[in-house]
Amino acid sequence: MNPAAASQLVVKGSLEEIAALIREEQKFLLTTHEGPDGDALGSLLGTHYLLRSLGKDSVMFLAAKEFPLPIEYRHLPLEDVFHEPPADVRDRIVVFLDCGNIDRMPVDFLREDGKLMVNIDHHHDNTEFGDLNFVDAGASCTAEIIYELAVLLDVKVSPAMARALYIGIVTDTGKFMYDATKPQTHRVAADLIEAGVNVDDVNRRLYESVPIEKLRLLSRALDNLELHCDGQLIVSYISDRDYRETGAGEEMTEGIIDNLRAVDGIRVAAVIRDQVSRGQSARKISLRAGDDHTDVSALARKFGGGGHVRAAGCSTELEFDQIVSELCRGLDEQPVTS
Repeated sequence: MNPAAASQLVVKGSLEEIAALIREEQKFLLTTHEGPDGDALGSLLGTHYLLRSLGKDSVMFLAAKEFPLPIEYRHLPLEDVFHEPPADVRDRIVVFLDCGNIDRMPVDFLREDGKLMVNIDHHHDNTEFGDLNFVDAGASCTAEIIYELAVLLDVKVSPAMARALYIGIVTDTGKFMYDATKPQTHRVAADLIEAGVNVDDVNRRLYESVPIEKLRLLSRALDNLELHCDGQLIVSYISDRDYRETGAGEEMTEGIIDNLRAVDGIRVAAVIRDQVSRGQSARKISLRAGDDHTDVSALARKFGGGGHVRAAGCSTELEFDQIVSELCRGLDEQPVTS
């Protein structure tokens, strides 16, 4: 198959079709969404290892503005990631991983006509923008799907691939605490551990290598807490000034929202932060559901974002007060159910 045949593909696809495409084709470009999290990066790196193990020509792409990565992920071996399109980009099949909407990777060369796009994801609100889409909303994360793809392709999972995919699983399931965690999730994690994952080392690098500046930023974020919408919404605003006075970088906001979500009685937790150094929208919004009934992905879509029912995000040019008003309006549109 070549890029010119893209229009012949059905919109929906199967993992078997993607496996067949991988067997047939040779050159791939892998990418994921902007502001990549653990699942995005783990799936990106894990798929790269998978393709390389099959003798394929695989390159990874992330825009330079995504670096430095959050502290938690800097130990991942991503030194070979391209920040500019490779010279032969037109000859490569583009594989989007963990990306629910192509607008979450706003890079023009990836949208050029003639490229065959493969879209592998687990977000329920995926827009199926690819020529070949496999979206399994029942999977705990995209990394779990990539493991299934490796099994389908009869690829022996190396320790490096296992580590990357395990990081995707453990971060996107909240250390196996979120309701997306199913028995199959634990089975896959067990297989990855058997393939060589050092669980203690992974957990220390993800959760116990915290610079003092990040703790100062967390303290500032907790000082900035506000309750809105009759106590249904808890919000923290992290400003440019907060970064400067704590010495923290924007990448150190990773995980702060989990402290807000733990507050009893709220429906939604939100961290709104200034984006000052990456040429993006003025503010980034991270959302988490505090109950089993509120769909924060619907709130994120109001700002052009998306994600999971219980965890979502978006970017906006709106000011803080406008964002809060829009979030409260969105909560009013989702009646509380018992």
